[in-house]
Amino acid sequence: MIELVHGDITAQTTDAIVNAANAGLLGGGGVDGAIHRAAGRRLLGACAALPQIEPGVRCRPGEAKILPGFDLPARHVIATVGPVWHGGGHAEDETLASCYRTCLSLASEHGLESIAFPAISTGVYGFPIERAARIALREIREHLHRAERPSLVICVLFSKADHDVYRAVLEECL
Repeated sequence: MIELVHGDITAQTTDAIVNAANAGLLGGGGVDGAIHRAAGRRLLGACAALPQIEPGVRCRPGEAKILPGFDLPARHVIATVGPVWHGGGHAEDETLASCYRTCLSLASEHGLESIAFPAISTGVYGFPIERAARIALREIREHLHRAERPSLVICVLFSKADHDVYRAVLEECL
């Protein structure tokens, strides 16, 4: 099942929430900063303890890491690094799709029943919201058709405008 919620991802009581993080996984602005503030300092410590793939990089674009939720209502945080929008000619669509696939696979591997996603890469990374919504909802639907878990996926949109775009795209797919 797919649900759309206009609200704050840090308040979700799902098994996991997804953090649209930067490659260092050490917090930042937007969703990333909000999740780090709500989870508490232990999340920063857990992220810092992850091995660096290269200097300052703990997670590459399109990949994901699962961490404890610490002070969040969600039990886990799945951090993923979305693509920065460069006009669409630099594999941005595939990288964004990989973010959703990787997060959903991690949730499935860990037996999680529910997961909440923000609109990955649509903030400061500049990915066009309608295009991102189509990719997100396609990947979520495909995963739900082939896997038992998670059985509930919530897209949590911070702005009413983003929620409206997701709603319109979801209704097209029905």
